[in-house]
Amino acid sequence: MTTTTISPLSPHLKELEDESIHILREVAGQFDRTALLFSGGKDSVTVFELARRAFAPAAVPFELLHVDTGHNFPEVLRFRDELVERTGVRLRVARVQDWIDRGDLVERPDGTRNPLQTVPLVETIEEQGYDAVLGGARRDEERARAKERVFSVRDSFGGWDPRRQRPELWDLYNGGHLPGENIRVFPISNWTESDVWEYLGARDIDLPEIYFAHDREVFERDGMWLTPGGWGGPREGEELVTRRVRYRTVGDMSCTGAVLSEAATVDEILAEIATSTLTERGATRADDRLSESAMEDRKKEGYF
Repeated sequence: MTTTTISPLSPHLKELEDESIHILREVAGQFDRTALLFSGGKDSVTVFELARRAFAPAAVPFELLHVDTGHNFPEVLRFRDELVERTGVRLRVARVQDWIDRGDLVERPDGTRNPLQTVPLVETIEEQGYDAVLGGARRDEERARAKERVFSVRDSFGGWDPRRQRPELWDLYNGGHLPGENIRVFPISNWTESDVWEYLGARDIDLPEIYFAHDREVFERDGMWLTPGGWGGPREGEELVTRRVRYRTVGDMSCTGAVLSEAATVDEILAEIATSTLTERGATRADDRLSESAMEDRKKEGYF
């Protein structure tokens, strides 16, 4: 990570950190087998750092679960593997390609595999017997996620029904669930994109290099700058060019766009976010543009 300064946590960030640590300890106390959904993106990195602080000097009591589309950015996979080697945390990878090879999933015509993550996620949760799965979703990301509770009840098929979610008064979290159900837990629900970046800078936490401005070969499609790779590349009429870009979010290369940017430090990124009129997903995730309810429909099927 490139930062300009390392400073103590502000009272606001300290309050958010304390709340998240409280949630993580609640999870450890209420559930038997927990996984932390880990993409290598800034939000899952933040949750992992919070878990590390919540249980220090003991090891993090959760294993990492990565649903790998096969179209991930190489820099992010390198970062993931280096973090695992450095910290000794256990990593489980559910590869979408395995489900395709077995005939349980079929490639989409547009080459995008992000929507194909739901079946591997739900089946891995069932196979491994996870009764809780931690995620880095935040309420400010997308309108469907704004409906979430911190403890989100999922049925035996992994489905989400916003009408079944429980009140969470006075920071009391109810992890009770029936056999076959699981709870998705979002420890940074009350954080914003700016909060995450301020925290990463204050705690001097490493991130994949693609979050910072760099020169990259990209092409423009539907108003997004995409990176060619194993998923595909420019079509007729789409020109491959070198641009100074960075990524606000990390996902499948086929649907995660870069933004033109000169922001190479945390402070510069914070200044850039402050002037942006689009959310990170609204600006850079093609799969969220499919319909007004795209994310909510996927969540009801078992996605995060």
